[in-house]
Amino acid sequence: MKIIGLTLFITVGMLLMGCVSCSDDGKTTPDDKIPTLDIRVPAGGNTWLVGNVDKGAQLISEQGVANWTSKTDVFRIYFKLPATGELHLGLNAKVISGKSQLKCTLNGVSNEVELKSTRISNTYVGAYTINEPGYYCIEIEGLSKEAATFAEIKDVMLGGEATKGKVYFVNEEFYWGRRGPSVHLSYEVPTAVSDVEYFYNEITVPEGQDKVGSYYMANGFGEGYFGIQVNSNTERRILFSVWSPYQTDDPSSIPEEDRIKLVRKGDGVTTGEFGNEGSGGQSYWKYNWITGNTYQFLLKGEPVDNGYTQYTAWFNGPEFNEWQLIASFKRPKTQTWLTRPHSFLENFHTETGAQTRKAFYNNQWVRATNGQWYEMVKARFTADATARKESRMDYAGGVEEGSFFMQNCGFFNHTTAIDSEHTRSAIGQQPDVDVSKLP
Repeated sequence: MKIIGLTLFITVGMLLMGCVSCSDDGKTTPDDKIPTLDIRVPAGGNTWLVGNVDKGAQLISEQGVANWTSKTDVFRIYFKLPATGELHLGLNAKVISGKSQLKCTLNGVSNEVELKSTRISNTYVGAYTINEPGYYCIEIEGLSKEAATFAEIKDVMLGGEATKGKVYFVNEEFYWGRRGPSVHLSYEVPTAVSDVEYFYNEITVPEGQDKVGSYYMANGFGEGYFGIQVNSNTERRILFSVWSPYQTDDPSSIPEEDRIKLVRKGDGVTTGEFGNEGSGGQSYWKYNWITGNTYQFLLKGEPVDNGYTQYTAWFNGPEFNEWQLIASFKRPKTQTWLTRPHSFLENFHTETGAQTRKAFYNNQWVRATNGQWYEMVKARFTADATARKESRMDYAGGVEEGSFFMQNCGFFNHTTAIDSEHTRSAIGQQPDVDVSKLP
């Protein structure tokens, strides 16, 4: 393996989802021979530490990669290329003092690059042949250093034929960009239904798709949401929340007359308040649900006395013999039946935004106030601002194997059109629920 100076001009056939290799043959390249690198991919919004979720937050900030001391740390910086042809690549980086040698790898091909500038500056890495458009990453690890840290990396610099068109990457709002795009399915209620009292849904999370930070929201409605989460490697939750009519991100500021009231809760369920993305009443049950199992979610909403609407959530699955009560809340200044039945998939942990998650959402039904069940087989697929402004393109949803599904994060290349309509096959078997016997 060669120790390199400024430039190596190489041509590497890149595979889709590969990681970009840094190369140099030790020859000096005159400044007028260095290709133009006019696309700046910020490390602060597009970098993840491989294999160590907790440590990533210590080394990656909005300014980029810093405090990097360990040889075992490997970083991947992602971007999506629109075209084939030659890709020119560089690093906008510096060392604290002395010099550092970094190893950059693409599909098992490794080369070394030397950094010795103590100010942020561009170092040309090399040229590569891109055979397919799509997501790529440059993978970087440290070999040696003369200072306490290997380097501070601010940007990856890109140019060449493969960048002709729009190169996709996170260029602003790095927190949301690193969380990844959130996706939603809004279900169409049959026209025969006047008022909806119950909303039933099912979720199956395939094995390996249960990444930390995932929220598989099953039963969303106009005033809240209900679903399952992966909170850590050892903890999972069933979460049910209702927003206050008072608009704030600080639950302590909600006036008493606008607070969500707890009516009752299930055994082992924790209740309290939540904030940051709206505020209101929250309940969760720490339960280690299992991938591959299909879980049932049932939500009831009904207007009650004194200007309140009461919302109640139940959870069921193959491990149980009966429905489990999560909680029942009353929302003030609200008189409504259930509205806007929907589901979503989101990642709430920035350090797992490079990991794919997926779930199947199936067998959606509503029960009208007349006691009749109606199946919902149509849904509109939508996404959040991170997807709509094309900071991230790794999102998908629709129908697969007869079921609705949603998928996000992980830098896969298939993307579903936002606001597209999807229809699944009807199952025709209404939920086996005796609502008079619910706990």
